Amino acid sequence: MVNVDKDPDVDDVVSDETSAVAAAPDAAAGEEVIDESKYAFAMAPVVRLMKDELDKDKMIRGRVKVEMNLWLEKVCRKISKQMNRSDYTMVEVDDFKTAIEPYEMIDDVEQERMRIVANLEKIKQDCDSLIRDVNRKFITPNYVQETRFDKGAVKEEPKDGI
Repeated sequence: MVNVDKDPDVDDVVSDETSAVAAAPDAAAGEEVIDESKYAFAMAPVVRLMKDELDKDKMIRGRVKVEMNLWLEKVCRKISKQMNRSDYTMVEVDDFKTAIEPYEMIDDVEQERMRIVANLEKIKQDCDSLIRDVNRKFITPNYVQETRFDKGAVKEEPKDGI
């Protein structure tokens, strides 16, 4: 068992039942005690990795620790199922690399998204400029405009009934 909310910098690991009984009064004081046997990964290494990447002034709630462990288990299961699709009896590094490829490409996908959004913004600015040019150059005073090009559909009628 791991006491997850007692001190954010220290995770106490309780190994046997007698120690777990001794830790029970802490749980009665409103602190959450997590039974690690329900999780695929030991909590301490997961929490240590999280703390290594977080700012020193950040604290991690017990629920976040549990959810991270559950998410890691889910990802591990997905990757294992992908590797299981191999036709061979032995799972090789190539199978592993193929299975993790979607997760490794997340940064590339985000960069591509940002590039596409920037291009679309440029196209939008070009379209706005063209709309202004059309409205300024090609609208003649002989026609009454109900709606301009940049406001939606254009319905033009002759002023003189022509």
